[in-house]
Amino acid sequence: MDYTGIIIPFVGGLGMFIYGMQIMAQGLENAAGNKMKSLLEVLTKNKFFGVLLGAFITAVIQSSSATTVMVVGFVNAGIMNLTQAMGVIMGANIGTTVTGWLVSSVEWAKMLSPANLAPIAIIIGVVIMLTGKRRSTKDISSIIVGFGILFVGISTMSGAVSPLKESEAFCNIFVTLGKNPFLGILAGTIVTAVIQSSSASVGILQSLAAAGLVPMSAAVYIIMGQNIGTCVTAMLSSVGAKRNAKTAALMHLLFNVIGTVIFSIVAIIFFTVMNPALGENLITQTEISTVHTIFNIGTTVLLFPVSNWIITLAKKLGRVEECTQEDDVVLLDDRMLQTPGIALQSTVTEIVRMGNIVAETLKESKEVLFTKSEETIKSIKEKESVVDKLSAGITDYAIKITALQVSEKEHQDVAHLLQVVSDMERICDYCENISEYAEAMRDKKLEFSEIATEEIKQMMDVCVESYLYAKEAFFEKNSEKAVKVIEKETLADDLEVRLRNKHIKRLANNQCNAETGIFYLDTLVSMERISDHARNIAEEIMNPEN
Repeated sequence: MDYTGIIIPFVGGLGMFIYGMQIMAQGLENAAGNKMKSLLEVLTKNKFFGVLLGAFITAVIQSSSATTVMVVGFVNAGIMNLTQAMGVIMGANIGTTVTGWLVSSVEWAKMLSPANLAPIAIIIGVVIMLTGKRRSTKDISSIIVGFGILFVGISTMSGAVSPLKESEAFCNIFVTLGKNPFLGILAGTIVTAVIQSSSASVGILQSLAAAGLVPMSAAVYIIMGQNIGTCVTAMLSSVGAKRNAKTAALMHLLFNVIGTVIFSIVAIIFFTVMNPALGENLITQTEISTVHTIFNIGTTVLLFPVSNWIITLAKKLGRVEECTQEDDVVLLDDRMLQTPGIALQSTVTEIVRMGNIVAETLKESKEVLFTKSEETIKSIKEKESVVDKLSAGITDYAIKITALQVSEKEHQDVAHLLQVVSDMERICDYCENISEYAEAMRDKKLEFSEIATEEIKQMMDVCVESYLYAKEAFFEKNSEKAVKVIEKETLADDLEVRLRNKHIKRLANNQCNAETGIFYLDTLVSMERISDHARNIAEEIMNPEN
């Protein structure tokens, strides 16, 4: 038998299958990007929503391994706890069954056979790709072309292994795997670990089944092993991560191992005692999809009620306790870059956290000039240092997003976010300046007059309100609040001019101390600049196309 003529087309077909899957997944991800962003917010609700989210994301990106790697990134960044991660991991196992059903559709929908559909899908996709100008149109073309290439790949693999039906030795391998559950599970684990994709591994099994090579019992054990093998990618990804992230990867492994043990016992009893003849029957592609789906959904249903025990066991094995994050730690992880839509939403979430710290700093700045509290001065400086670190980390991460295959709109979104980060960081700088004025006045034993105090408080109220409206406008994408920012900033400009002129008159009439007057004017300038940056943030909301 010419094994070279079998291996080369099979490997080529596998390459087309994986490439088609990636192209289709990229198109789906771009098309579903906004939904994935909004669904990320659901993570804070409960574990059940996490299961739905994990299933959806995995169905879109066509890889439970990639989803779990992303989960490891979320946990490592501190924006997802282990309970939320458990839900997404369970859902990922369900979502990964989608590819198998696409492949098996050639059996239960004859019109979708690769010979008929793949060439048509590819040519239609290419025509749309060449003629379409909108990004959404090109995403659709990627989905169609990827779908076609995927089917060509599975057809090529099936055709390549078809001669192996005549090889008694090869067929005996699968008979052995069916009779020995451990070997069957081990084979599925090794193949999936090597190619790092359970979807592709199931596709290989389906191509062998299409050639009439795989008994039912062997397929069942191999499928269970594939679910263990898919954990390897996440385990490798967790190397070098925090212990919490390693625990998330360990949870994935435990979940799949426990599910495999349970269903292996059921399968062994069924195939050896209840119906041995069924285990010897050749399995079809559709039956593989059915077994794969039943196994993953069944495991989730069985283990969902005791998932907290799995989390506890993973913590003990990983020797970890969940802990709080330091404020200056940037809660973003490169693993999330595998899904740009979610990476972008995570960046927004981090900017929200940074914006809240700026708001706290600004509120402290309202009082520090009058209390001159050492504790408040120190707090403002510490918060300013935290904001500097967050600003640098968020900026670096946002730049990484622009290097990915993202839409033009997402590029614009990143540009807007970078501007907002810059404005927030500058506002915090001015807060630090005000704390330094307070410190200097305390050291020199200077005090504002009653009139000056009232005027500065008036200016501060307007400027602080301006930022708070800007923060809310950004968080809520609220244009009405953005308009209020413009109104407040205009009022701050007028107030700064009026108060400056009044103060200069007081200085000319020797009604106040000249040195104190310098701090008064510097404070006015700092507050007016704060309102300017608040306006910049508001304009990013009001003019997103710029």
